[in-house]
Amino acid sequence: MTDQAPGAGAAAGEARTVVVTGAGRGLGLAMARRAGVDGFRVVVAELDDARGREAQELLRSEGLDAHFVRCDVGDPDSVSELAARTCELGPLHALVNNAALANGVGGKDFQDIDVAEWDRLMTVNARSPWLVSRALLPQLLAHAAGGRIVNLASDAALYGSPRLAHYVASKGAVIALTRAMARELGDRGVTVNAVAPGLTECEATATVPAERHDLYRLNRAISRPQQPDDLTGLVAFLLGDESRYLTGQVLAVNGGFTMH
Repeated sequence: MTDQAPGAGAAAGEARTVVVTGAGRGLGLAMARRAGVDGFRVVVAELDDARGREAQELLRSEGLDAHFVRCDVGDPDSVSELAARTCELGPLHALVNNAALANGVGGKDFQDIDVAEWDRLMTVNARSPWLVSRALLPQLLAHAAGGRIVNLASDAALYGSPRLAHYVASKGAVIALTRAMARELGDRGVTVNAVAPGLTECEATATVPAERHDLYRLNRAISRPQQPDDLTGLVAFLLGDESRYLTGQVLAVNGGFTMH
């Protein structure tokens, strides 16, 4: 369901729209908030109904133009419904593919991960950025100022984190997909880049073992814990006009934990 923001009128109908998947909490919510502050109409695409509505109301309470659309990014029919609801809101300028499974997925050596768990992570983390981008591409191509796609990867795929093989593989797939999409869409007016956050203090990492937090703390160039807002400025740049000649890149934001 898409709800009209209080006071939204003709002026709001002219706003640029961005879809942020998994925007009900954590990094997704932080990126949605920053986009709203920058003048975007924000579509909060979230699987959890209560979490999505809470995020919508929170952003609206801050004076931002936010619309919750329930979406299961692993389900093609649900993604098609997201595209239809987004089209109703006006021209789509940008997509942030943030939704991913990260809670409680670590701790097993690669040979101990069962097939069902591997496939579940791949469906959400690796397939959904392709699925959502494919569904929203016609709207992005139609935007007069060109379109932007930002995929959320992870520095785990750059570092090769142990006991996390399925997550690492899924985020490595996101990086490869980003490059392939950038090649195909460069001359069609859509840029595609990936952001690779480090271990960030938010709900999704609450169950990460202390030893992994220690690994980051001891090996970052900037040792303090990473916060969601450490990422939002870069994403804002990638969604904006000044990044129009930047595409196919993987940008790590992790306080210097990995350096490339």
